[in-house]
Amino acid sequence: MIFKASSLLKIIKLITFTTSGGAYLNFMGNEFAHPKRVEFPMSSNEYSFHLACRQWELLDKGVHKHIFNFDKDIMSLDENERVTSRGSLNVHHCDDTNMVISFTRGPFLFVFNFNPEVPYQLYRVGVDEAGEYQLILNTDETKYGGRGELKSSQYMKKTSDRRADGCRNSLELALASRSAQVYKLVRILRI
Repeated sequence: MIFKASSLLKIIKLITFTTSGGAYLNFMGNEFAHPKRVEFPMSSNEYSFHLACRQWELLDKGVHKHIFNFDKDIMSLDENERVTSRGSLNVHHCDDTNMVISFTRGPFLFVFNFNPEVPYQLYRVGVDEAGEYQLILNTDETKYGGRGELKSSQYMKKTSDRRADGCRNSLELALASRSAQVYKLVRILRI
């Protein structure tokens, strides 16, 4: 249950972050930082902070550590690549049946598999620009509490000239269930 909730939380955070206009709010809230009850200082507890303290040591283990690592990497991704300032996004794939959404923003391709049970070995999504796309963020990595199902040979993908989603080119990607991936166009191919 924790794995499923953590997986969903990561893809919701990523889709919120990448579709926003650069605004993103992240905080260590009561739902994670207080495994016990929360009681803020007030007259009934003599203004005690005893139950109002965040438990920062939770970030050193388990699901809290994995989500914290993911949050840090999202922030680093935007700091290094300026994802949220790369123009408007272009949603070109929204498959309700398979529960997959894909869009581009500048040289980045974002693919979200919201299906809780079905992984896809060769899922085709369209891209306008022909070239090589490198995986730069994957919510299914073990450091984020995922299963790590992607193999190293799947980190670089080359487009085919097969049309998909109204785009001239496409990629065939492996998508773990309830996961998201960010690819960056690293080499443009002119045909």
